Amino acid sequence: MKRKTTIRKNHERRELTIERNVALPAKFVWEGWTEPTHITKWWGPKDWTTTVYEMDVRPGGVWRYSLKADDNSSEEAYCRAVYDEVEVPHKLVYTDTFADSEWNMVTDSEMYTTVLFEKKSEGTRISIVTRFATSEQLDNAEAMGMMEGFTDAYDRLEEYLENLMGGSDKMETVTSKDGTQIAYTKQGTGPALILVSSAAADHQDASQLAEHLSVHYTVYNYDRRGRGRSTDTAPYAVAREVEDIEALIEVAGGQACLFGSSSGAVLALETANLLGNRIASLYLYEPPFIINDSRKPVPGDYVKHLNSLIEAGNRSEAVEYFASEALGIPGEYIGYMKADSSWNKMESLAHTLAYDGLIMGTTQSGNPLPANRWNISIPTLIMTGENSEPLFHDAAGALVNQLPKAAIHSLAGQDHSAVMMAPDGLAKAVFDFKS
Repeated sequence: MKRKTTIRKNHERRELTIERNVALPAKFVWEGWTEPTHITKWWGPKDWTTTVYEMDVRPGGVWRYSLKADDNSSEEAYCRAVYDEVEVPHKLVYTDTFADSEWNMVTDSEMYTTVLFEKKSEGTRISIVTRFATSEQLDNAEAMGMMEGFTDAYDRLEEYLENLMGGSDKMETVTSKDGTQIAYTKQGTGPALILVSSAAADHQDASQLAEHLSVHYTVYNYDRRGRGRSTDTAPYAVAREVEDIEALIEVAGGQACLFGSSSGAVLALETANLLGNRIASLYLYEPPFIINDSRKPVPGDYVKHLNSLIEAGNRSEAVEYFASEALGIPGEYIGYMKADSSWNKMESLAHTLAYDGLIMGTTQSGNPLPANRWNISIPTLIMTGENSEPLFHDAAGALVNQLPKAAIHSLAGQDHSAVMMAPDGLAKAVFDFKS
């Protein structure tokens, strides 16, 4: 049953507000509204098809699309929008205009649109507020069926996203000790293996790796708390993330292997240290310890500064600070990163960056790893990319000296991005170590 659409007109402000509560997570709805592969599946009234020619979701970015009737008529509308504000994952503001087939603006067709995504206990409230230049334009929009069109679009959005959640990327949930809902996918057969993602990543970033590993494992690929389709509960503590993994282990039958990448590898270490024989083996890709002068250490107030940026609503600045101080990326390259669509996703996860800072603790201070930090005696494979920075090789060497059943493996031609760029190579290294 579809939820009620609320429609309000304000002639004095020349505004039309169309609102719907949907039983879907706000971050998931945001993805459906800002990624071309999703929006083409639902945008527009029923019996119309949307084609996206450009969609650059950032201030000053352009969204060009067309709407064509499915009845084989020649009726087709071209539209061009320019984003004024983008606050991931809460707010979009853009100026939308009709255009001709050459993308020239149709005179007097401007619509100033604000889309708000408000987290509610039952899901998300979506509010589309469209302001017109004149009352006449507002009346014309109503006469053209704009209200009915957006109502259809809401229906299509709900149906599409609900089907997506129940499709090939279907996610189940398990409840952690503090009530947080942890969403995960499950695929394959064999021993249980849980994928623990790095900072600024969710389960989607490891989907190809999960597929490769599922040949020999039952792979549980989950969204860490506060990410993707998992919920969150304050206050944060590293122990709560260990409890999330413990809840997944219960689902998996009481014991599992862990594969962690980057800061996720350190969370996997912490989990193995606390849960003992409930972890069968560890596979760690490039834990980012900074134990010498191979690169500058992370500032001592790193987590505090990240939290202050998030509290002030400066998500993009938080990601930039993370990229500069935690990843060590030179400033001249960050501009290129901002131009990539992945920056928007990192912004949507920015509130969790401090979590990984707490997981890393003092291990990025430039000092040697503390002796006997992890009491782990299970088989452990520590992997690095051949082309990765020296800090990762130094970190792996230091860690293997602390773990009695650990071995190191180098992936030829790879770097820190191997989880996404070389999932087959990582899976082979795991299989070879297992055998």
